[in-house]
Amino acid sequence: MEEHLIDWSRAQFALTAIYHWLFVPLTLGLGFIIAIMETIYVKTGNSFWKKTTKFWMTLFAINFAIGVATGIIMEFEFGTNWANYSWFVGDIFGAPLAIEGILAFFMESTFFAVMFFGWDKVSRGFHLLSTWLVAIGSNLSALWILVANGWMQYPVGMKFNPDTVRNEMENFWEVLFSPVAISKFLHTISSGYIMASLFVVGISAWYLLKKREIEFAKKSMIVAASFGLITSIFIIITGDESAHQVALKQPVKLAAMEGLYEGKTSAGIVGIGILNSKKTLTNDEEPFLFELQAPYALSFLGYHNIHSFVPGLKDLVYGNEEYNIESAQSKIEKGKKAINALKMYKLAKKTNNQEDIKKYEQILNEKMKYFGYGHLDKPEDIVPPIAITFYTFHIMVALGTWFLILFALILFFTMKKEILNQKILLRSAIFSIPLGYVAGEAGWIVAEVGRQPWAIQDLMPVGLAATDIGTTNVVVSFFMFATLFTILLIAEIKIMLKQIKIGPEGGH
Repeated sequence: MEEHLIDWSRAQFALTAIYHWLFVPLTLGLGFIIAIMETIYVKTGNSFWKKTTKFWMTLFAINFAIGVATGIIMEFEFGTNWANYSWFVGDIFGAPLAIEGILAFFMESTFFAVMFFGWDKVSRGFHLLSTWLVAIGSNLSALWILVANGWMQYPVGMKFNPDTVRNEMENFWEVLFSPVAISKFLHTISSGYIMASLFVVGISAWYLLKKREIEFAKKSMIVAASFGLITSIFIIITGDESAHQVALKQPVKLAAMEGLYEGKTSAGIVGIGILNSKKTLTNDEEPFLFELQAPYALSFLGYHNIHSFVPGLKDLVYGNEEYNIESAQSKIEKGKKAINALKMYKLAKKTNNQEDIKKYEQILNEKMKYFGYGHLDKPEDIVPPIAITFYTFHIMVALGTWFLILFALILFFTMKKEILNQKILLRSAIFSIPLGYVAGEAGWIVAEVGRQPWAIQDLMPVGLAATDIGTTNVVVSFFMFATLFTILLIAEIKIMLKQIKIGPEGGH
């Protein structure tokens, strides 16, 4: 297939995903924040909390409406740009997406109407229940989508059918409770909670700097900073488990995340580093121009043992007999045997040669886990873009650390009633709103760029997954989507800024 077509198809999907993730995280976290605020209102009967809840609910609604549009387009792209992928694994990948649409999104959308329009039409208790169900529904939507994504990173619970050339689901529960899917879900929604907390804290900080809505801003800040601090601690735990799963299931990604070329025992994590652009797998250049390491941390993070061996890119590409690491070339050869076995199986089927059918079916079953490698040209193809993976990972970690400190400081000074005097901290809170989105997008870049060249880990390279629909069609639709999404984003920001300027009191 034409290389430009594959690149443009990837670019189009990346564009849609990046824009989609500008809207989704706020929905995931803000839903729970407004549910907490409304719970306080119902418990206390204080109309202040009703006014506060309604203000943040309005911003939630603006974001929710635009997030839906990008999400629907992204799901359609699996059928248009990635039809080969959809055919190969649609039986498995489609199931969680269908559940998301039928169950979670339906629940979320239904109760959204009650939450937003039902203040004076239903009882306080039912309205509160609706608000909580919207928050839970949005997170359930995320669950099913992240289960599907987790399966792409670590395909389980299926069996290859050589007659249809499709992978078919054998065990739904294995797909749902895959350790990769669970860790991905918990880590991703935690990042959404942090983004929403930064959003509320930052806007509240703006009110305090403007000396407007001071009581509203302080109370909102306490709720959001508390929520953000708890989830910042939780994301460290989920991040640890996520890295552990990457080490076990996607070691090449882990090596790229740390710029690790040579495997090491008791390996350290690079806290700060500048990669050497001249470094390749085959030369003797140093990997870093500059680096500061935390000793033993990578071995502990990856394998929960400070003395564990962490394979580097060279070990994973060329093999390491001492640590029983198979070379990529060996996997490529096995993958080619699987592809050939499939071809011979189909020929045997045509001639009804039962002996050959059994023979090649057995070879296919034995070698199927290497199937994707058979479509690679050379061992080095398993290495993802190292610089992008390394820098986005470290940006994500650095910003996550900053957010934890920010929430702790905001909470400390607000509780001490000294927050109005902390001008630098308040300004930092405002500027941290976009940083939350940078951290979230960086996390997704690590997850998706770090697993290249795979659309499905070890089973299907990206080049094989794309649809041959003509480069011109993809380029035209890319710029159409880029224009549409940018207009939607600008519209959302303008509407939100207008609403924020109006404030919870309606400008009075």
